[in-house]
Order: sequence, then structure tokens, then C-alpha cells
Amino acid sequence: MEILGYLAAALIGLSLGLVGSGGSIMTIPVLVYLFHIAPTQATAYSLFIVGITSLVGGIRSSLQHTVDLKATVLFAIPSLVSVFTVRHWLIPLIPAQLAQIGQYPLSRDTFLMLFFALLMLASAWKMIYDKKPENRTGPLYYGTVVWIGLGVGMITGLIGAGGGFLIIPALVFFAGLPMKKAIGSSLLIIAANSLIGFAGDLTSGRSMDFPFLLLLAFIAITGILLGAYLSEFIDGRKLKKAFGWFVLAMGTYVVLHELLYPFASHVT
Repeated sequence: MEILGYLAAALIGLSLGLVGSGGSIMTIPVLVYLFHIAPTQATAYSLFIVGITSLVGGIRSSLQHTVDLKATVLFAIPSLVSVFTVRHWLIPLIPAQLAQIGQYPLSRDTFLMLFFALLMLASAWKMIYDKKPENRTGPLYYGTVVWIGLGVGMITGLIGAGGGFLIIPALVFFAGLPMKKAIGSSLLIIAANSLIGFAGDLTSGRSMDFPFLLLLAFIAITGILLGAYLSEFIDGRKLKKAFGWFVLAMGTYVVLHELLYPFASHVT
């Protein structure tokens, strides 16, 4: 299973390099089901892997002048505050068992996986059915961008995913960016959110397996660089739709697994 996990890490980077989103939402299932890491710990690991990988992609985009610094900073600041708050203060306060539904206990790990699966299904729907958003020519909607930044930060903090499928449309519709700049800017925002969230875990005293994290990050970075190169020759929209179907299948699997095996313990 670990070999499949390492291959999946390469696919995570590949998707980020090709279409700028989608890949990070696969990190949690890979860590939980292929490497058997407890979901709460997996969200922390995901933040590191996604953050480092996106940072490399974002730096590459900056060197190619496909990043809008003003929109990136405007989006990132409220998002960073939100994600650090969630990781440092909120996550440690969530009890191990949230509720008892009849004879079935609802654990924190099961709740996180189900919430994550819903985000996967929403992401898949967007990748499969949404048309490429047209660029706005109007003014920058500061208030809207700030509120979306706060929301994305909360989601990133809770589930450890970058939120590119939310960030890119927001940058296109409300910041007026062309698609290529929205993708490049999104990678830097994802990197900042994820690494700040990971810092929140470190300051709360969570232990980390850094050799394992660095290995997965290296594999994912190789994937994002390859994906960025291939994006010059491959239609990213078709690949995004195909990847959306894959995310849909994985999200459905997560829901079924968590509902059918409510007593299955996640490895800590």
C-alpha cells in the first residue's frame, strides 16, 4: 500500500502543476488509507506536503510573471489569520468523541473525514461540470475577497487541504485575474495557508515524522514540476475533468468507508 501512496504523492503534485488545484484534496485520503495515519495527524502532515509543493510551484509562477502580488496579499492575509487560529487553538479543543448517535459514536476523526469527503465531492463537481470562468473586467472586490480568504483559511485549517478549487474562481471573478495568473497566485496562497497552518501545529506541540514528510514532499515537488512542464502541451481543462471523476470516486469511497465502518479505528 505504501508504494501506491508514493505514486499518489506524485499525482498530487502533477495535478497541482497541470491545473493549479485538485491535487491537495487527495493528500488526506492518501495519508489515511494508504499510509494508515490518523486523520487529525494527517491534516497536519497534509499542510506540510501541500505547502512545500505549492511553494515550489508558486515560485516558478512568480519567475514566469504569472502571479498578481496585490490580489495574492489581499487574499492571503485574512486567510493566514484564519488558518493559524484554527490549527493552533480550535483543533486541540475538539474532543476525541463528539457525540453518541444511538449506538454509534461520532468521533473527531470520523467527523473530519466525512467533512473532508463533502469537500471532495464539491471539488469534483466543480472540476467536472464547471465551465472555465470568464475573466472580469470590473474593479477589485476587496470585501468579497477578504471574506472568501477567511473562509478558505478555516477550511484549510480544519481539513488540511489547500482550497485551490475555491481560490481560483474567487481570484478570477472577484479580483479580475486572467486564469493563468489566478492559478499562479493560488499556488502561493495555498503555500502560505498550509505552512502557517503547519506552524500552528508545531507551536501546539504536535510531534512530526519529518523524514517521512520530506520524502513525500520531494515526490510531490517532482510531480508539480513535471505537471507545470506538461501543461504547456496538454489541454488542462480535459485533464481537470478527468481528475474530477477520480476525486468523485475517492470522495464516495471515503463517505462509504466512514459510514459502513463506524467502529473502525484510525491508526494513531
